[in-house]
Amino acid sequence: MGGALMETRPVGETGIRLSRIGFGSAPIGDVRRAPSDTESRALLQAVWDAGIRYFDTAPFYGSGLAERRVGDFLRDKPHGDYVLSTKVGRLLMPDRAYAMERFNDGRAMPFRPVFDFSYDGIMKSFEQSLQRLGLESIDILFVHDIGRYSQRERHEAAMAQFLGGGLRAMLELRASGAVKAIGAGVNEWEILDELMNHARWDVFLLANRYTLLDQRVLDGFLPRCARERVAIVDGAPLNGGILATGAIPGAHFDYRPPTDEIVARVSSIETICRRHGVPMVRAGLTFPFGHPAITSIIPGPARPVEFADNMTQFHAAVPQALWDDLRAAGLLHKDAPVPVTPILR
Repeated sequence: MGGALMETRPVGETGIRLSRIGFGSAPIGDVRRAPSDTESRALLQAVWDAGIRYFDTAPFYGSGLAERRVGDFLRDKPHGDYVLSTKVGRLLMPDRAYAMERFNDGRAMPFRPVFDFSYDGIMKSFEQSLQRLGLESIDILFVHDIGRYSQRERHEAAMAQFLGGGLRAMLELRASGAVKAIGAGVNEWEILDELMNHARWDVFLLANRYTLLDQRVLDGFLPRCARERVAIVDGAPLNGGILATGAIPGAHFDYRPPTDEIVARVSSIETICRRHGVPMVRAGLTFPFGHPAITSIIPGPARPVEFADNMTQFHAAVPQALWDDLRAAGLLHKDAPVPVTPILR
């Protein structure tokens, strides 16, 4: 059961349609944020009841825990009723000591993620994800964290390994019908621009790069995606949380402490939002919907109350004057289209 289904948008010509808001499962892989299966299931049920039918997960999220929890929830749902994406590029190796060091909790999955972008590594990762999910199929397969942001000094070797075999594995999985669409899930648009020179892609999950704090993708990358009919899923629209919390002590931008420049920019955005009586989190969550290339966004609430708070923002209006003032202050790119709100009516 559930509420009215959410509006969807197509992923190219794949036949897949994504709900405008998706569920990012990283938080339910972290036993510190979602400690029990019961709590995680309550969150997933709230998401389902809200009409959301796009679920994204990955082996890296909790070393397999997020995939298990998502699969357990979806198992009794007809597969045609939802869209599921997961990721390849890491294999999980048994290592309880690593899990205890990372999570300090005996309930954590006893595995250590190891990058492997080879042909065999991609195929093995895909097969293991099916087993952890306990599902017969996956709709979208993303290669995960292939860029310099995650690979750092390993970047050149990782790209060589992927282009030397891993990419062929993904193309074969799509050609065989094992998955309906392929893409990449990363935190930097530059690597996606490079990948587009080597294959035809269906969809990219780009985190943190089209937000109120960063719109540089408008200078070339998003227009290219539009030309080549590549859908964009906008991950982490709140830039790791700082657009929800404000620039308070302990706030994070892109999973790290913010620079002074980011703190000043957030403070300026918050001042303008306050002037218009709009919570900054509302402006941050709704802003990406203004661009036609953004097929879906996936915030990552960890608890039902956080999810309910997020949904409240989508049901409220944002005055045009707020966007006008942000643009006049140099806080919006000159070409950034703004959304029509409320997003959900």
